[in-house]
Amino acid sequence: MSKTRILTGITTTGTPHLGNFAGAIGPAIEATRRNPEAEFFFFLADYHALIKCQEPERVQRSRLEVAATWLALGLDPERVCFYRQSDIPEIPELTWLLTCVTAKGLMNRAHAYKAAVQENLDSGDADPDRGVTMGLFSYPILMAADILMFNARKVPVGKDQTQHLEMARDIAQRFNHIYGEHFVLPEAVVEDDAAVLAGLDGRKMSKSYNNTIPLFVSAKELRKLVMRIVTNSQLPGEPKDPDGSTLFQIYQAFASADETAAIRVRYAEGIAWGEMKQVLFEKLDSVLAGPREHYAALISDPAALERILLAGADKARAIASPFLAGLRAATGLRKLG
Repeated sequence: MSKTRILTGITTTGTPHLGNFAGAIGPAIEATRRNPEAEFFFFLADYHALIKCQEPERVQRSRLEVAATWLALGLDPERVCFYRQSDIPEIPELTWLLTCVTAKGLMNRAHAYKAAVQENLDSGDADPDRGVTMGLFSYPILMAADILMFNARKVPVGKDQTQHLEMARDIAQRFNHIYGEHFVLPEAVVEDDAAVLAGLDGRKMSKSYNNTIPLFVSAKELRKLVMRIVTNSQLPGEPKDPDGSTLFQIYQAFASADETAAIRVRYAEGIAWGEMKQVLFEKLDSVLAGPREHYAALISDPAALERILLAGADKARAIASPFLAGLRAATGLRKLG
């Protein structure tokens, strides 16, 4: 029986933060340890990054930081296939093959595109497509190519990405109907209990809100950021609700069940916000100190990171190249003699 393939893409548009770790990176790395029989594919989605970001230096820096972050947090490049999307030329070629069987009407229904159009309409713009690039419009096809290139069976995604998995299935079914059975239909794996952390201001931790706590700032900077987290006006000694507290939410994402239970008791006892912030800082620093040191070493040696990514690309292309050759033949793009 062939191994189940599991694929995860990581967009390279910013510096990884605590929310990225709790919601995606940590669970993904843990999954590689829990499922020794599965094949894992992790890639830097740098073509996707160009849809959102047209700042070359930022994209380049993010590729370095994201790669270093995953490795510093324990991703084993020998155990998984870890590569850059842009190192696999078969992916954009497959994107075109899939584009040629994808109905425009399907892309019209993509949430990101519909949101951009609605924003224009709400602003009174006469052109509903103002600011919409073909990258934004058709990126679900690129995402489908990422998945279908390796016939990934399972794709962990957030709830906001399930539509794109359904689109990938629709596109695969259409291609299979026209050219024969080539693609496995991928399944979305939605982690209902995946942590979604609040940021400094209490809103979802997000680069777009500028409220993140980067994973690998210095201990001094980490403490400074934790002390800036917004709390309510409850005084020391007043019982506090842990479930409505950003401090508790972040602590829970990095602490054991026993540690979390103990802090829940201290909330009931009225722990002061300043004390809780110090507790949170100490927990984060204890968890991140070792990876922070590893991250610094990786960042300082980009050539070593490059070798790791190119070795991952070789593994990925060993699968992608012959598979694409079969797809080319199926579509009629064959040698003449």
